[in-house]
Amino acid sequence: MEYVLVLAVIVIAVLVFKDRPIMTMTFDDGKLTSQKGRIPVGFLSDCKEIAHKQPFSGKIKVYKNRFTTKLVFSKSVPSKIKQRIHNVYPYSGGSKKHGRRA
Repeated sequence: MEYVLVLAVIVIAVLVFKDRPIMTMTFDDGKLTSQKGRIPVGFLSDCKEIAHKQPFSGKIKVYKNRFTTKLVFSKSVPSKIKQRIHNVYPYSGGSKKHGRRA
């Protein structure tokens, strides 16, 4: 019985702390080497164009929770490139409370 409880705790911990982005892109010297997930066509082409103009190496992950989406970059991606990719990301708009006033 104790083994089942310990096993259940381990399984729950793995599910909670597992890295589960909805999409990932890996760039190597300005070229897209791998991609996973459903990446919007416009966002993908914009990222390829940014990487072509200013080559960089690194990984971009996109996480989504109930309220927001979050872009996470590897440390090797320069800050100017991060900002340009944030600017072309299509789902970073404001809140969903359109039409409400204080």
